[in-house]
Amino acid sequence: MERTVNIFRFFFLTACGVGGYYVADAFTDLTVRHENWAGWPHWVGFCLGMASGLMVILADRLLKGVSLRAFSSATFGLALGGILAWLLLASGIFQYTSKDAQWLIHLVVYLVFGYLGMMLALRSNKDEFTLIIPYVRFQSSDSRDTNWIVDSSAIIDGRIVDLVKSGFIEGTLSVPSYILEEVKRLADSSDSTRRAKGRRGQETLDELKASSLINFHVPEGGIEVGEEVDAKLVHAARLLGARIVTTDYNLQKIAELQGVKLLNVHELSKATRPLALPGEVIEVKLVKEGRDSGQAVGYLSDGTMIVVNMGKPHLGQLVQAEVASILQTPAGRMVFADLKHAKTG
Repeated sequence: MERTVNIFRFFFLTACGVGGYYVADAFTDLTVRHENWAGWPHWVGFCLGMASGLMVILADRLLKGVSLRAFSSATFGLALGGILAWLLLASGIFQYTSKDAQWLIHLVVYLVFGYLGMMLALRSNKDEFTLIIPYVRFQSSDSRDTNWIVDSSAIIDGRIVDLVKSGFIEGTLSVPSYILEEVKRLADSSDSTRRAKGRRGQETLDELKASSLINFHVPEGGIEVGEEVDAKLVHAARLLGARIVTTDYNLQKIAELQGVKLLNVHELSKATRPLALPGEVIEVKLVKEGRDSGQAVGYLSDGTMIVVNMGKPHLGQLVQAEVASILQTPAGRMVFADLKHAKTG
């Protein structure tokens, strides 16, 4: 994409130079009617055209991070500020000043009100426009317009693919280039553990790209502000109006402090974890000894630890246990159960 943009910029710059050349040629023809002026040399016109083109390209680069929503908000604020400035000047409050002073006052008033109007509009969210336009609320007409931006931890985790397939995540899924580079660096790492994580992340990306349930998107520039990846993600989410998908608790706290919506896959998994009720009989494989005498420990499919009383003699076996109580700990739920009977296996 960036290469295509640079090609268009090159042709635009060349057109500006050629245009400047012919403008200088037209001014040179005027010397026939104005003999006191020698006109512009052609090379001066060419250079002025190129300089004008470079200024336009520079303005384009400076506006790189400005979205269409921000531009429309700024335009609305500028118009509102201009109306307020016109009303103030139309009141005749400055009518007794000199003409030169009035020109300067008009300029200052329009600049100040225009600036304030743009700043207020840019800082306002879409719901605040209902104060100005009553009974009108700007909202998307399609729920699939939801925007998501993905952290590398969620890509490596891999469960985001299941969330897409199940419909929890739909719309546009954005993966910034620096996240793609981070996953690639992990996949090329000399450390076997990091390399395995990176390759799992690349498999997740391949599945997301191939999915027809979402729009996979790699934002082009304008969102990479700051040095820390977490700061970049939060800035990108605010710029794109997106929600972050992650498994990183620290990123979650940073996003919450800045008012950015976030989905933590770990928390979603805990929230949807099936709850074992007292008296319910469940099957579990006992894998290690418990802390107290005669106890054995096993794990449910969702990772919940279950402590089975009198289960120690059946280590390595699949047993049926009746839930006695459930303890909520900072690390999650812990289930205590009594042994019913054991199975071979």
